[in-house]
Amino acid sequence: MDALNNVVMAMQHYLSDYILIAALLGGGIWFSISLGFIQIKGFGEGMRRTFGGMFKKKGEAGTDGMSSFQALATAIAAQVGTGNIAGAATAIAVGGPGAIFWMWIAAFLGMATIYAEAIMAQKYKQVGADGEVTGGPVYYIREAFSGSLGKALAAVFAVLIILALGFMGNAVQSNSIAAAFNTAFGVPQIAMGLIVAAIALFVFIGGTQRIAKITELIVPVMAGLYIIGALIVVLCNFENIPYTIHAIIVGAFNPAAISGGAIGATMKIALTKGVARGLFSNEAGMGSTPHAHAVAKVDHPVEQGFVAMIGVFIDTFVVLNLTAFVIISTKSIASGKTGAELSQYAFSTLFGKGGDIFIAICMFFFAFSTIIGWYFFGQANVKYLFGPKAVKIYSVLVAVCVLLGSLAQVDLVWNMQDCFNSLMVIPNILALFMLSMNGTIKKVHDDYFQNFKKKK
Repeated sequence: MDALNNVVMAMQHYLSDYILIAALLGGGIWFSISLGFIQIKGFGEGMRRTFGGMFKKKGEAGTDGMSSFQALATAIAAQVGTGNIAGAATAIAVGGPGAIFWMWIAAFLGMATIYAEAIMAQKYKQVGADGEVTGGPVYYIREAFSGSLGKALAAVFAVLIILALGFMGNAVQSNSIAAAFNTAFGVPQIAMGLIVAAIALFVFIGGTQRIAKITELIVPVMAGLYIIGALIVVLCNFENIPYTIHAIIVGAFNPAAISGGAIGATMKIALTKGVARGLFSNEAGMGSTPHAHAVAKVDHPVEQGFVAMIGVFIDTFVVLNLTAFVIISTKSIASGKTGAELSQYAFSTLFGKGGDIFIAICMFFFAFSTIIGWYFFGQANVKYLFGPKAVKIYSVLVAVCVLLGSLAQVDLVWNMQDCFNSLMVIPNILALFMLSMNGTIKKVHDDYFQNFKKKK
């Protein structure tokens, strides 16, 4: 087990520090330029559609898909997870405050990538054997690569996402909940695991309609709760806001110049940790969130592309950014802690023991919503590989993984999840590049601005 774990860690190190950064930053730059910096051009429309969609009731989610906002809520449920609390803290602890600057860069470029993912997922969505609308990278991968190559890459992607998110990833999320509640309230981890697994299974068996209802309800609540709590801490340390901004910007290029920064941090470490953690947090280019955006009921694929970009914006520039500001403005880096413990410590500087409780509650919402989102993404691929009848078995297996994940942290499982997440990027980005090179992405993009928008 130790030998295998070392191999997985070495592979993940190479993937995250080299291949992942090259593929996702390269993809982000490519799509930003080729689509005329759509993340700027379409930002206002995305905000209008997102927040206008919160108050529009366009019917229940069903076999014909979800409303645009429900699809976004499901995507954000997966994006805004423990990475926004623990991942950001780890990046700061290892790479210094400057890692946050590179998270900003990754998110800005990632908004163009996720726009491309969403419009391709919309264009190639299908009606499955069970009569429900479904979609995701497996369908546009097969369109990008004809014949057996397309089928093979799609199958590889499907297997990776089922393992990485549906099984291993959800075990990781469950462990985060159980550990946080054990620290804050003394609740035995097995008890918390049983509770989370039971609630999760209840949501799973309700199908797309129940998933849409739950995410539509809890995502605004969890985001609002965390934003308010974090803003209170930051505003109570308002005198340190200029220092925080200075530490992030200067630390991105000269970490050693920032007092209290991570020991031994260099610009390379700040960049790699910031980009890697940022990409894992907002999931742009990973091929996960297109499953949600594919089933949105919109009149044109680009309309959901606008909304998809706002998901990355909320994840990084709002929620993750607030975590960073809380940690840096309270000067908690000097505590020597990392991960969720660093975030808890930062909040406790103002709230005391209440900081542990606040983070535990937020971790529950963040991690549980991610479990739902990742289950939904895996489900689409289970249907693709094995048909609708396999979904019931899949839902039970995910619930079992949620229960087992609460018991203890198994390093091999954690590292394999990170590794498989990275591997998912390769077939997804390759397909997007191919669809860009053959003009498909630009054709859908131009059709909206040159034809569809003018007719509305």
